[in-house]
Amino acid sequence: MKLSKSFFYTLRENAKDEDSVSSNLLVRAGMIKKSSNGMYMIMPMGKKVLAKIENIVREEMDAKDAQELLMPALIPEEVYIKSGRREVFGSNMFTMNDRYMKRYVLGPTHEELFAVAASMDGKSYKDFPYNLYQIQTKFRDETRPRYGLIRVREFIMKDAYTFDIDEAGLDEAYAKMYDAYCRIFDRMELEYKIVKADTGAMGGLLSEEYQAISGIGEDIVVGCEGCDFSSNLEITEVVDTLQDSQEEEFEIQLVETPNAKTIEEVAAFFGKEPKDFVKTLLYNVDGKIVAFCIPGDRELNETKALKLLKANEMELASFEDVEKITHARVGFAGPVGLDCPVYMDRMIKHMKNFIIGANKSDHHYVNVNLSDFTPELVADLCQVKEGDICPVCGKPLTFQHGIEVGNLFKLGTKYAQSMNLYYTDANNQLQPVWMGSYGIGLERCMAAIVEQHHDDKGIIWPKEVAPFILSIVPISLKDEKQMEIANDLYNYCTKNKYSVLLDDRNERPGVKFKDMELIGIPYRITVGRKAQEGILEFSNRYTGEKEEVSIDSIKSMIDELYKA
Repeated sequence: MKLSKSFFYTLRENAKDEDSVSSNLLVRAGMIKKSSNGMYMIMPMGKKVLAKIENIVREEMDAKDAQELLMPALIPEEVYIKSGRREVFGSNMFTMNDRYMKRYVLGPTHEELFAVAASMDGKSYKDFPYNLYQIQTKFRDETRPRYGLIRVREFIMKDAYTFDIDEAGLDEAYAKMYDAYCRIFDRMELEYKIVKADTGAMGGLLSEEYQAISGIGEDIVVGCEGCDFSSNLEITEVVDTLQDSQEEEFEIQLVETPNAKTIEEVAAFFGKEPKDFVKTLLYNVDGKIVAFCIPGDRELNETKALKLLKANEMELASFEDVEKITHARVGFAGPVGLDCPVYMDRMIKHMKNFIIGANKSDHHYVNVNLSDFTPELVADLCQVKEGDICPVCGKPLTFQHGIEVGNLFKLGTKYAQSMNLYYTDANNQLQPVWMGSYGIGLERCMAAIVEQHHDDKGIIWPKEVAPFILSIVPISLKDEKQMEIANDLYNYCTKNKYSVLLDDRNERPGVKFKDMELIGIPYRITVGRKAQEGILEFSNRYTGEKEEVSIDSIKSMIDELYKA
């Protein structure tokens, strides 16, 4: 590509409304441009990167005998109602009516439609197994889009679905996709970890995530100092290491605690530590108020709470609901005499004589024991903390932030049963199809790569995803010799179908060099003053090294770049 004949621009200043390194650099490099909150244009240079990422994904999917198709983005709402997921997605779905007032949604994911498609060729057990995939735009009405391409409302996703006659077949298909994903992210040169995760709105038997390690990652990847354990924070078990208290149980007492309602304030009032308290948190769970009791030095894990209650959505109860349930101001809730269901973390079983809110303004109970109230259920409800012990080997747990770039789901027969996807087995009996679902966010991969591969000069694209592998930069357009050599090298590259960029703009050398560094071209050939002497400069973006190379040897050097 010749820049003088191309749509190409870069920005010298940082983007004011971008909140991540990747979004700032991609905007400055002219690869993306925000059109509205959570929505981006992919500009020509960025589209080249995205096409390289798509190519990697297609090659690895096709290598596993997956077949590509394309689904509509506009889907009848009734499809999600039939599968039971309309309420699960809730307000995250974009909805609309057509001219006949029929309800449609913009697809957030396509399990249901793939199940419908599979029913076209799934009448007999002999028709299985097979794997279908698409690369298509998805839509989710995110409450808080941020970090550029990492959390958006419209995004390109590769989603694949496998279809098998039994769990053993699903396991085999899942293993193939697991291997394909490792190959995909290795080729992108991403540093990643594979972690167990919550199945969430997808449901099913198992979920694993590919987390690209990054300081701005919204997910916390839990690892271990002593073994290869890894898990998403939201599902990591808190190993209960507490021993039963040997204290004598005292009688519960009501104590006035004026101007003390937070754990810190009440702890200071009693001269105690937060671990001596039990927090009672009131939530609105699918429209009903429930209470969760956890140790005072812990945080509630909402994912675990949703799983325990088999619920779809939860949020902290409003001030009005708290005051209605507790008959007190906010900050004094407790499980004793509370007029709603109470769910308790299992670590509280070991505690005695703890302190709780009294459901009375400016009052707390002391010397509370399990005989003073009855929870509905006792379970692991707390968020794991860094330094807690590993559930596998008992060594301390470690935390890293990650960007979820891919996920794998063993869906089992969930969607087959809801979408009426059955086959006839060898005994002529109807059986539900076993499905797997496998997703990769392509633009999110693009952002994650930049988060991991950049310096103070700009982006450093790995070779397989770079928009161009080589740039040729003549210093002076007026120098006929320089332009002759630059054009000859450019024509040689294009003739051999090498990915090459010729910066033949009428710009200062410094501007050209900075632009090539900003957009992340791996290698640069500079055609300058020494071209008259048969000498060119070769620059390596990865190492920062520059070397002088003879014109006679440059073409063989170019050949080696593209063969490696």
